[in-house]
Amino acid sequence: MGTKLFVGNLSYEASEKDLTELFAQAGTVESVKIVTDKYSGQPRGFGFVEMSTSGEAQNAISMLNGTSVKDRNITVTEAKPRTERDTRDSRGGGRGHGGGGGGGGRKSFRR
Repeated sequence: MGTKLFVGNLSYEASEKDLTELFAQAGTVESVKIVTDKYSGQPRGFGFVEMSTSGEAQNAISMLNGTSVKDRNITVTEAKPRTERDTRDSRGGGRGHGGGGGGGGRKSFRR
């Protein structure tokens, strides 16, 4: 199995084909995914590239981090696995509960 890389600061005009061609300079590209907004379908400015070996992934990091793609300097780092908190937050769970209420039983203040 390959090593997944995080690619940040992507131009909204960058395509998966652009990234495939760029990362192919560092080795064999297994897959490319530019993350898009679930509702609008617009790119979110980051994506993931999976290289076939960890050596090729390290080569891609050292070779391509800071490279200009469509007038933006991309950041390339090793992707970190999502945590339980990340997946819960992406679904919106755990937010906005328990707030509000009150108002009843207020005491009047003496002047």
